[in-house]
This record gives sequence, structure tokens and C-alpha cells, in this order.
Amino acid sequence: MAKKYNICLDIGGTKILGAIFDENREIVYRLKKKTKEKGDSEENVEKVIIQVVEEMIEAAGIKKKDIHAIAAGAPGVIDQTAGIILFSPNLPWRNYDIRIAIENKFGVPFYIGNDVNVGVLGEWKYGAAKGCNNVVGFFVGTGMGGGLILDGKLFTGHKHKGAEFGHMVLNAEGPLCSCGQRGCLEAFSSKKGMMAYMRQQMSRGRKTMLAEQVEEGMIKSKMLKKAVREADPVAVEAVDRACHYLAIATGNMINAISPEVVIYGGGVIEAMGDQWVEKIQAEVDHYCMPSIRETVELKKAALGDDSILYGALSMIEAE
Repeated sequence: MAKKYNICLDIGGTKILGAIFDENREIVYRLKKKTKEKGDSEENVEKVIIQVVEEMIEAAGIKKKDIHAIAAGAPGVIDQTAGIILFSPNLPWRNYDIRIAIENKFGVPFYIGNDVNVGVLGEWKYGAAKGCNNVVGFFVGTGMGGGLILDGKLFTGHKHKGAEFGHMVLNAEGPLCSCGQRGCLEAFSSKKGMMAYMRQQMSRGRKTMLAEQVEEGMIKSKMLKKAVREADPVAVEAVDRACHYLAIATGNMINAISPEVVIYGGGVIEAMGDQWVEKIQAEVDHYCMPSIRETVELKKAALGDDSILYGALSMIEAE
């Protein structure tokens, strides 16, 4: 008798979202947990991942022998073939063999890929890009990730290090990025980039309703949305600046790839999606060739928080 369930994980810098899928690709149980509640070492993050899987299995009332496979999307540069996280900007992982740790614990196959690659895969298989052959994806969250479908296949480049759109340099004299470069898209358009801008404005004596969260480095997407809705000047400027640079990056990718669709996902887009996409649509024509632009759609991710979970499921189904 075939095993019935797949466990899929979205491993982020602040949270782990887990889901159990049944044989009909329906989510029968889900769980969200803070990533770093047990400390900030690679082994401690691994323990939280294992805890999420164990809690879900127990709470859903299913047997371990009925688990077919586990898959995950995680931030960073990941050797998808070997299951090794080479580098993760928001988690304490360097050349970390997570596959062997998970497979040894649960005795089932484990697959892992870059979170945004996996999220774009989910949108391509089941969401806003279904049926398309060429897709560009930007996922806006704590950081900024990219994903790319070329000719009907997920493109990850040599040794799975490609599609790091968040680190395309848009202004060589721009703000310092966590990757060490200056002026990356991530340094302008991610939550980290927006907070850095707000922090700079606060240092000049300007007021914002997000001051406390910015100082703590923990701004929530829904609070950012609230601040913009209430016309907080510093928050509005930070979002407008983020969308401006994302429009430039979008134009560059439209010219380079000529995709059928550009997808925007991640926590910030989930909270503010329509507003963000409208701002980008208003500007993007300035940064790409009209003859290419006219055959490209700009869309918000259809699966929301579940893009990466469904992408992880599609990784299992591809094996």
C-alpha cells in the first residue's frame, strides 16, 4: 500500500511553516513556529525543524510509516542535488548537510531547495503561473529572493547558485547589503532594506509610528501596511522607494528573459500585494522595451503563504 502523506516546510529567517499533504494534494494539518526559539546555531535550528515535523505528525494523528517524503524551501544558496546549504544570509548555516540529519531522523527521503526557487515552482505548478513556460519570480520578505522558470523547467544555474535576483546591483553607490555588496535590490526593496531607510530617517529626527519595531529590527508586514494606509510619511517613502527599485529590477528581467509572467510573492506581498503590484506597474514601462513589455503580465502570487509549501510538494512529486 502506497504511503499517503507528504510533509512540506517553508523554513524562514523568523518562522517555520509546515504542512501535511494527503494523496489528493490537500493540506490536512499545518503548523507555524518561530525558527530561532532554541538558539541561533545550525543544530538548534535543525532541532526546531525536527520538532515541527514531530508535532505535526502527532497532532494530525498519522503514523510515521505513512509518511512518503519530506521537502523544504529555505533561504540561501543550496546544493539541491546534495541537500547541502552552502550559505544562508538569515540563518546560521554554512556548508551544512541538512539532508542527512533529517533522513537519519525520519527514515524517509528529504528534498530541499532555495525557498524562492521552490515558491516559484509552486506558483508555476499550481498557482498564478500555471501553464506558462517562462516565469520570473520576486519574493519580498525579510530579504529578497528570485526564482526562474525557463522553457518549462526550474532554472537554478551552475551548482544551483543562480537566480539570485535580490543581489543584482542597481546602484553601485547604494546602501550596504547583507551580502557585502552595495546597492543590491535587497538593500532597497526587502523589509531589511526598508527598515534601514526608516532608521536613517529616524536618525535625522523624523518620526514614524513604526519607530519601536524598526529599532528592534522586527517590523511586521501587516504593521507596514497599516502605516502606509495611515499615510505615515517615512513608511510611505520606504515603500515607494522599494517599489521603485523593484520596478527597475522587473524591467531588467523583462528585457533579459521575456517571460509570460512576473510573479510577486513573499510576506510583504501577501500583506500589501495589490498596492505593490500597482506601484510597479505604474513605473516598469520606463525600464524595459515596449515590444517586450506588451507580452508580459505582472501578477501577485496566487498561493500566498503556501507557495513554498506547494513548491516543496512538487519537488517530491518530480522524483
